[in-house]
Amino acid sequence: MRDFITHDWLTAFTVFGLLGIVISKILNTLRFNDFLYVVGNSKYLNIYSRDQKFIDPFEGFLFVNLVVSVSIFIFFFYDTYVETVNFELISFLKLLFTVATIIIIKILLERLLGSLFEIDSLIDNYLFQKITFFNYSGLIFMLSNLFILYTTFDLNIVIITTLILIFLLNLIGFITSFKYYQKFIISNFFYFLLYLCALEIAPYIILYKVIREYNI
Repeated sequence: MRDFITHDWLTAFTVFGLLGIVISKILNTLRFNDFLYVVGNSKYLNIYSRDQKFIDPFEGFLFVNLVVSVSIFIFFFYDTYVETVNFELISFLKLLFTVATIIIIKILLERLLGSLFEIDSLIDNYLFQKITFFNYSGLIFMLSNLFILYTTFDLNIVIITTLILIFLLNLIGFITSFKYYQKFIISNFFYFLLYLCALEIAPYIILYKVIREYNI
């Protein structure tokens, strides 16, 4: 059992993330309900990928929750497994900015590559699937943070369970995308490997180094 600590600022940010989820549901309740069942059900991907927008308010507010929830989780993960840190608002805002920037730049780079290689339609559909699973991950991170902040569950169990769930979720997303684009990937396997290294692995390494270097 761990001591219960009040985190006023983290509570405020958690409410902000929850507000993003609520607004998304208000904007399109039917779509939100379909979104909740995206794991193991292709209905959401098949229906809503047809009506994509460059800036989608529904996804945008879920993205707000994703950034906030991931940042809070990173804070607790760092505090638990790297070194003990005190919450500082400026440092946390830098973490929020870093997480959001890396994800946005990553998506924009992928869209740019799609335009350069004239495969916009393929990239748009792929990004829609990936963003969907990213935002779903945000819901899991949010629930995890609620357990960390407001319960006496063992912190290690909550963090490890969350990471396992996130891994399984994104593995499902990866397999879904791979099956859908299997022929294209196999015929361009070398470029697929380059993509994995440059745009799937590198951003997370950069995020880790930024956190360590600037003690975010």
